[in-house]
Amino acid sequence: VQFVESGGGEVQPGGSLRLSCAASGFTFADYTIGWFRQAPGKEREGVSYISNRDGSTYYADFVKGRFTISSDNANNMVYLQMNNLTPEAPAVYSCAAGPGRQISLLKCDKYDYWGRGAQVTVSS
Repeated sequence: VQFVESGGGEVQPGGSLRLSCAASGFTFADYTIGWFRQAPGKEREGVSYISNRDGSTYYADFVKGRFTISSDNANNMVYLQMNNLTPEAPAVYSCAAGPGRQISLLKCDKYDYWGRGAQVTVSS
């Protein structure tokens, strides 16, 4: 199983980034793919998920209206479009996969596969 994130970087407040996650080694269409983030010294928090079986999505309140998750099942890719980024501590954004539909972001133990993450920094 492989999960590789890309697209991280540094951006000014109000800017945009698009994170990508390339997956291989499992039946992608049967999984929920989640994006999580963790800043140094802070708990990991769920950002968004997409349930590949039914296409449903979920967003944490702090990103609603600004972030969009999408999935390309044919190419085993998941994207997180992040717009209107706000200044905050740098964080590592990771994608993860869990078998089944609509796996809550609060249930990290249900996500079997994790990527190494991509650094995102929002600062002026």
